[in-house]
Amino acid sequence: MSTVISLKDVSVVRGGKAILDRVDWTVESNQRWVIIGPNGAGKTTMLRIAAAQIHPSLGSAEVLGEKLGQVNVFELRTRIGFASSALASHIPNSEKVLDAVMTASYAITGRWNEKYDDLDERRARRVLNEWHLQDFADRAFGTLSDGERKRTQIARAVMPDPELLLLDEPVASLDLAAREQTVKIIGAYASAPEAPAIIMVTHHLEEIPTGFTHALIMSEGRVFAAGPIESTITSEKISEAFGMAITVDSVDNRYRARAH
Repeated sequence: MSTVISLKDVSVVRGGKAILDRVDWTVESNQRWVIIGPNGAGKTTMLRIAAAQIHPSLGSAEVLGEKLGQVNVFELRTRIGFASSALASHIPNSEKVLDAVMTASYAITGRWNEKYDDLDERRARRVLNEWHLQDFADRAFGTLSDGERKRTQIARAVMPDPELLLLDEPVASLDLAAREQTVKIIGAYASAPEAPAIIMVTHHLEEIPTGFTHALIMSEGRVFAAGPIESTITSEKISEAFGMAITVDSVDNRYRARAH
C-alpha cells in the first residue's frame, strides 16, 4: 500500500474566492473514494488537482509521490486515467471505438500517424471486453448511445493501466438501464484487488457502485466529513452537508437517499 494523493492545507483561490479552503486529504493505493456534496462544494476542483490539471494556490499537493509545482505534469498525467464528459467533445465522431480507446496510449484523441503494435490492439480489445464494448469496436464513436459513450470514456481511461483512475460523474444523464449497467461494471472493476486507486465524483448516492471503500463529503470548499464509507455516508452527515433533512439507507451495498 502506498499514498497516491496527499493534500495538506490546500486552497484554490479564483477571483478572490476560495473554491477549496484549507483541505487536508489522503488517498491510499488500495482505496476507492467517492466525492459527494452540493453544487459548488469543490468536488470537480478536487478531481482536477488529483488529475494534475491545476495547482493549489496555497498548501501542498502530492500526486503519485510527486509534488505539484515541482514535477513535469505532462509525464505525471500519463500515470493517471481520467474519464469526464468534457473529454467526449474531443473525440471525433468518426473515430472507431477501438481507436478511441487505443489512442489513450499516446494521450491523444483522434488517430493520425501513430504506430500501434499487436500488443496495443490486444490490450484495447481486452479493455473493451471488460467494459462490455466488444461488439462496438468498429463502430463510430458518434453513433454510440450516451451509456456506450460513457463506458468508452472509462475504457479509454483504463487503457494505459493507470496507477490512479478518476471518474467525473460517470453515469450522469444516463437512463435507468444504462446507469445500472455502468454502475454494475464500475463496481466489479473497483472490487478487483488489482484495480488502481479510484476517485469518483457524483451528485447522487444511488450512483455509488459497490466496491467503494471511502467517502469524502464536501461543503463550501471544505472537507465536511471523510473516512470509511459506512461511517461517512449517514443520514446525519448528508443532512447537515446538504442543509436538508435526508434519510440515507442501503440495500445490497447500494445507497439511496430521500427527503423527509
